[in-house]
Amino acid sequence: MNALTISVVLLWVAVLVLAVLLWAISRQVGVLFERVAPMGALVTDSGPPVGAPSPVFQLTGIQSEVVQIGGDQALPNLVFFLSPTCPVCKKLLPVLKAVAQDERQQLRIVLASDGEASEHLQFVQQQGLGDMPYVLSTQLGMEYRVSRLPYAVLLDKQGVVVSKGLVNSREQLDSLLNAHDMQTPTIQQYLSGSPA
Repeated sequence: MNALTISVVLLWVAVLVLAVLLWAISRQVGVLFERVAPMGALVTDSGPPVGAPSPVFQLTGIQSEVVQIGGDQALPNLVFFLSPTCPVCKKLLPVLKAVAQDERQQLRIVLASDGEASEHLQFVQQQGLGDMPYVLSTQLGMEYRVSRLPYAVLLDKQGVVVSKGLVNSREQLDSLLNAHDMQTPTIQQYLSGSPA
């Protein structure tokens, strides 16, 4: 009888210790969520800086459409650099299509790459990207200093670079659009309170 009482007391002590530990962990998770801000697109210092006019390109898309990048436009332009062999790019395509559909009155998305037109035409058909302009231009990637994919550059109606960066997730793509809406170069600068 005495051993049974001791074991019950020890079990209650263990339950109370576990409850205290659970409370402490929950508190730390809450503190962590307060400290960790959303991460925006990874901004690089190469290429035209944010706030500078973009070079103007007169290009022909792979479906023979005329595409101007830079200069005065009817809508802001999101130039999204991708490759048919990039798995992250493919993961973001449904997001791009949704943004293109939802924001068609406020934003034009231009897909950009380089390489053989036949490979890209097949990619456009497989992924259902026929509604978005798609250009092949090595010069475009070189002017923006695109070294990794997927990469995006947001230009305002006057062709000024508003935001840019490496985008590996929907949140990072959204951060470029949110930075434009908040009139700040990056979400990180906005959160830190740094001047634009």
